[in-house]
Amino acid sequence: MKKNLVMKIIIGFIAGFIVGVALWLSNVNVSGYLKVVSPFGNVLVSMLKMVVVPVIFLSLVTGAASLPTGKFGKIGLKVIVWYFATSLIAAVVGSLLATIFSPGSSNIDMWQQLITTQTAVDEVTVSTTGALTEVFLNMFKNPFESLANGNFLAIIVFAIAFGLALKLNADNPKTSKESKEKINLFLNLFETAQEGVFTIVDWVLAYSPIGVFALTSCNFANYGSALFGPYVSLTLGVILGILFMIFVVYPIMIILFVHKNPYKLLFKIKEAPLTAFVTRSSAATLPVSLKVAEDEINVDSSLSAFALPLGATINMDGVCVHLPFFAVLAANMFGVQLGFTGLTILVITTVLASIGAGGVPGGSLMLLFIILQNMGLQPSQIAIIVGLALGINPILDMFETMNNVTGDIVCTYAVAENSDMIVNKE
Repeated sequence: MKKNLVMKIIIGFIAGFIVGVALWLSNVNVSGYLKVVSPFGNVLVSMLKMVVVPVIFLSLVTGAASLPTGKFGKIGLKVIVWYFATSLIAAVVGSLLATIFSPGSSNIDMWQQLITTQTAVDEVTVSTTGALTEVFLNMFKNPFESLANGNFLAIIVFAIAFGLALKLNADNPKTSKESKEKINLFLNLFETAQEGVFTIVDWVLAYSPIGVFALTSCNFANYGSALFGPYVSLTLGVILGILFMIFVVYPIMIILFVHKNPYKLLFKIKEAPLTAFVTRSSAATLPVSLKVAEDEINVDSSLSAFALPLGATINMDGVCVHLPFFAVLAANMFGVQLGFTGLTILVITTVLASIGAGGVPGGSLMLLFIILQNMGLQPSQIAIIVGLALGINPILDMFETMNNVTGDIVCTYAVAENSDMIVNKE
């Protein structure tokens, strides 16, 4: 996302905040304002929902098909397992911290009163999250039905399986040359379609400052100062979770699996996380990450050239910390009970969803739809949470990206140490 667009979004959020709070403090009837302005925000949410399914599907198919199944063998498998493990840990950390901070929990009675009066059109019929067995079965559905109905878990599972199947057939020595050419042409078609969808995403994001203003002003006009607490607790919780991942979880993993001083490693690679923090893009940071991996910690270039781009695509530890906080906020606002089973489903869904975030502009926002829909929320309720997320996302995204890049380099270094792929430059 370009810097000028980020600035426009921030300005839209601040302007919406000022207008919304002013309306709330004035104690006037805001129904007329909401009737006129809210459609401009709702259309942004609708546009994001329009592109989220093709973006996730195309990104996962092309990403899975790009995995070098025959190049590294066991080493490549180590990288993928490490990425999955850290994403799982990040989702657990995010979910536990989200339940501790519990954004919005101090205003439950007020939420229920406001929601009852506000949602006369959309009746609130939030169901608790389904059992683990039901969630598991929902992962394996008719792919065409899932694409049409927005069954995100089934889309994710099928897209990954489809991409891997294409890649394995392309790499199979028994596959004819003609068939391999057809597979490559098919994948090129998918990549072209992905680029086209990303262009549509750019158009949607270009409109987003207007949508952010509308959503923010309407939310604050409705809820007023009640939103201040959730915003602060959510922001602090996400930042604390990300710092915990970087300075506690990764160091423990380095000590356990590499037996090195983790903080010396973090100091050596500091240039990449700092660049990620400023650019808010794992892809834009990739050249710096490659340079740091090869020059500062002496990772074999053949490994870093594979592991780091892959990490920029599928390893989204920061997103895994971030998403549970908005899920818990939604649960508190709309009365969804998240017990042990619900939190377990939240962790699984977050990890699966995060795989599709790589390379997607505003990826964490798109993945928020997956999390919220899986909780059984109504479209109007999802619009409220997405509106809150849009306003604060630029700040959280800086910390998320820093976490993602740090995790990529730590993984690459750990695998290199355990696979004798550290280059001796003496």
